[in-house]
Amino acid sequence: QVQLVESGGGLVQAGGSLRLSCAASGRTFSNYAMAWFRQAPGKEREFVAAIKWSGFSTLHADSVKGRFTISRDNAKNTVYLQMNSLKPEDTAVYYCAAGSWTTIVVISTLYYWGQGTPVTVSS
Repeated sequence: QVQLVESGGGLVQAGGSLRLSCAASGRTFSNYAMAWFRQAPGKEREFVAAIKWSGFSTLHADSVKGRFTISRDNAKNTVYLQMNSLKPEDTAVYYCAAGSWTTIVVISTLYYWGQGTPVTVSS
């Protein structure tokens, strides 16, 4: 079992930055690929970014490419999402999840989820 706890969300003006953190506990964190998803009000949950267990491979959704960066620190059992140049359309609850790299973008295949942290971007 892996427990995931997100933090770092909040209210920010458009153009601002936030860094989300996801702290993992339980089974070996470094065994899993990690991902961030988000869900805006009235919309389906969508993929944002993912990182392989080694940290050497990453994947970012087109909507956030060049603005968001995923990273991880296996020594601290933590994955991060640095969000720059935020837009009002980035407003959502952000979730981290753990799973297999080969299916990391497929929501139904993720093994573990955090409870989410809300991000609100004002215009």
